[in-house]
Amino acid sequence: MKSKFDAISSKPFWPAPRWLARGAHRMAWRELGRADGECWLLLHGGPGGGCQPGMLKPFDLGRQRVIAPDQRGAGASRPRGSIQANHTAALVADLEALREHLGVPRWSLLAGSWGTVVALGYARQHPQRVQRLVLRGAFRLTRREIGGLLLPSARKGKALGRSDAVWPVKPGTPLAWALADLAQLLQSGTPGVASLHALRGWALREMRDAAAGLRRSLLHARGSAAAALRREWAALRRRQRRAEAGLLRPRANRSDRLLWARYRVQAHYLRHRGFVRPGALDGAVRALARQGVAVAWVHGRFDAICPPANSRRWARMGLVAGAAVSLRLPPCGHLADEPAMRAALRQCLAGPPLGPP
Repeated sequence: MKSKFDAISSKPFWPAPRWLARGAHRMAWRELGRADGECWLLLHGGPGGGCQPGMLKPFDLGRQRVIAPDQRGAGASRPRGSIQANHTAALVADLEALREHLGVPRWSLLAGSWGTVVALGYARQHPQRVQRLVLRGAFRLTRREIGGLLLPSARKGKALGRSDAVWPVKPGTPLAWALADLAQLLQSGTPGVASLHALRGWALREMRDAAAGLRRSLLHARGSAAAALRREWAALRRRQRRAEAGLLRPRANRSDRLLWARYRVQAHYLRHRGFVRPGALDGAVRALARQGVAVAWVHGRFDAICPPANSRRWARMGLVAGAAVSLRLPPCGHLADEPAMRAALRQCLAGPPLGPP
């Protein structure tokens, strides 16, 4: 029987997924850690992403139990890339069905980026099932966040050269039109040239904004943290160079098919603003405060994808409402794997639930 850690690499063991039937969807989920330990639900970002082994690093699997599902159409869930009956209310219902399936009375939630939207939705609907929330790099679904990623920009550090030249969204395009065009391009499972440019260009845009935060982190890091960041930076730059080199490749490969599934789901959600009504996220934060659910907000100070003002706003809102709230702003960008972010998350997960403020 495999141990929870590989003895040579010290990396968490990543098991094959199990499945939960949910109508036309099969939700993939994995369970790791100590079976009788403090139970955590791990929610990935995206939309359209998936849980990865690196997301386990903040946990102590010797004393914590981690449930890691892939959302509809994402990761190992099937059908891959499906947008049928795929909306935020369905994701919340899937999580509650998984909790019932596992017989977990209450669990805590660790969520990042888009996952914070799903976490807030779940906690608002099922507060009695939530011990506490740790929310990283909170996403507010604003025009600034979505447009900053997808709309062309002449601003220094935002231009992508050859990628911008083939990016299907042209300067001056309204955001709603851009999202509709991208969603249409990614409908077919056998993408043409324009679709390949769209999904490859989308990946490059995400890497560009992740690199912006990582670069600023490097300016403030010292000692071993700086060395670890330089390795992260070098790895990200290698991925960027490979992506740039393959931008105009005429044929799709396996990597393109995975990107298609990811960005098809993401375009679907962003086009509908996450299927979240205006003001609903603010309402969820206030409701959780009234219900006494503790929330730890953790946001990279140099996050170039989701602005730190998101977490500041919601932490302040929770405090005003009398919630048990903490706010950490580590010197890092959006990536969960940056050393300062990992350290901040470990502190949150290791500590007991917050008491009254």
